[in-house]
Amino acid sequence: MRVPFARTGAAPVPDHAVQHLVRMRDGTRLATDVYLPERAAATDRALPAVLVRLPYDKNSRYVYFDKVARLFTARGYALVVQDVRGKFRSGGRTLPFLREPDDGYDTIDWITHQPWSDGAVGMFGDSYYGFTQWAAVASQHPALRAIVPRVTTVDFNATTALDPRVTDTGVGRPVWVEGIEYYAHHWVDQDSYDWEPDRRVRPVIDQYERAFEAIGARSAWFDLLAPRQTDVLHALGRHPFDSRPVPVLHCVGWYDNIGIPHMNDYLALAARPGWDAVQYLWAGAVDHENYRLDHAPVTEDTDHATSEAALDRLLPEYAGPALDFFDVFLKGSRPVTALAKVTWELGHAGWRTAPAWPPADSAERTLWLTGRATAAGPLPGGALLGAPVVDEDRTQWAYDPDDLVPSLVPDSFSYLRDHPDAGPLAARDDVLAFTGPVLADPLDLAGPVRLDLHLAGTAPVFDVFAKVLDLAPDGTARLVVRGQVSVRGDGTSREVRVECGHTGYRLRAGHRLALLLASSDYPMYLPCSGSEENPWTTLVPKPSTQTLATGGATPSRLTVTVLTPPAG
Repeated sequence: MRVPFARTGAAPVPDHAVQHLVRMRDGTRLATDVYLPERAAATDRALPAVLVRLPYDKNSRYVYFDKVARLFTARGYALVVQDVRGKFRSGGRTLPFLREPDDGYDTIDWITHQPWSDGAVGMFGDSYYGFTQWAAVASQHPALRAIVPRVTTVDFNATTALDPRVTDTGVGRPVWVEGIEYYAHHWVDQDSYDWEPDRRVRPVIDQYERAFEAIGARSAWFDLLAPRQTDVLHALGRHPFDSRPVPVLHCVGWYDNIGIPHMNDYLALAARPGWDAVQYLWAGAVDHENYRLDHAPVTEDTDHATSEAALDRLLPEYAGPALDFFDVFLKGSRPVTALAKVTWELGHAGWRTAPAWPPADSAERTLWLTGRATAAGPLPGGALLGAPVVDEDRTQWAYDPDDLVPSLVPDSFSYLRDHPDAGPLAARDDVLAFTGPVLADPLDLAGPVRLDLHLAGTAPVFDVFAKVLDLAPDGTARLVVRGQVSVRGDGTSREVRVECGHTGYRLRAGHRLALLLASSDYPMYLPCSGSEENPWTTLVPKPSTQTLATGGATPSRLTVTVLTPPAG
């Protein structure tokens, strides 16, 4: 059956922007909008500029820069927004990543030669247009003074698969289908394509072949990642972290689906001499698409994707931290001491500041998994205990490729748009559940969360998906953090670490901390083949059985970082 699709081209250039076709060193011209304060021409006052380089159409409602521009120009900045090479109005081949360092350098150089420029340039933006900031840092243009990367990472290899059979530890990453499917929607040609795969089709790769056939074109970058992954990001040359340090405000989302590698970027630079002094962290209870925990799930009136009023309310929160940062490092209108090194949100309990992350008044707390008889059942299932368990035990669960555990949301980029109850998953017989005691007082999580599990599997490779939940008195269970690994199996038990990232989150009195374990999460992640076959191309994936060991010499455990005492 032919796959229906919708093609989206470039939106009109707003009246308050002036578009330029900026020439790159190879002659390719990139479409670039300049927004200036209304009185800039009359005063001839030179301005610092903030550059945004993105692949999602600089004039689209999706990125709303026509509205963002008004906030920047009102604060005395020129805002420059560019379609990257090969996208929408820009020329060149449609390939992500590879030309961004040179194109970033050339665009910054063009800005500094404009009559309205004072020679200082900052960069701002989310996701891929966070990566273009890091690419510009690697280019080492001297005019780049500060960047504000939001919900992104310098290491997009961390968002792709890592086969555990080729690692020293035998632990890798499952295939994040959403992250690879992204290229099939946005990196085919200059336009974007919206279509829905038929998730029932096997082999899974044919879901995408059918779409490319319908479109009449394919994504060259998708073909580098599926069905076999090729690492070409090493061709970018100089790593940004090896470049001249610039001030960075890392804007991390606790619910961002690439929040783990983003926090790793911050932690690496905060510990790196030369960079450490100019690293700042803003971390909030938001997801990749800027939906907030305190508005979740959204209503018609609070959905900024469809409501202009909701978008207008969001924009000051979205741009405000960046503007305050640029006032210090681009304009010099505020002292460095006006900025907290770390500004972070404790979900359900407001904002905090700290000199470092994790906060100095935090400490690790370990909870031990137990309860073979009840773990394979609905919540509360087995137990999370505050003391080690003496007796060893074994609990099993199945992986059935014909009855996969469904993903909680259809789109994890906007997880908090729905923020569903995860409790029904625990009622499946292929999901293990463990729950801690009812809290008499609030428990404030502030830092990393990890699992150390003793696991064995009957397949050559098996996956483990972990979800840490807030179980409310009414029985609903909402996600706090999650993590996942692929494990090389040989039938013997081994200890496996599952990193679940960082969070700031208050479990309120009367609530309970809960944990779910499963071996599939579809369609967010590619189902495991259960054999030596490629999971993209296998026609008949194999079932398997996983065994979790707990207690005694095999103490499977959950470690959280908590404030001591809880914040007021």
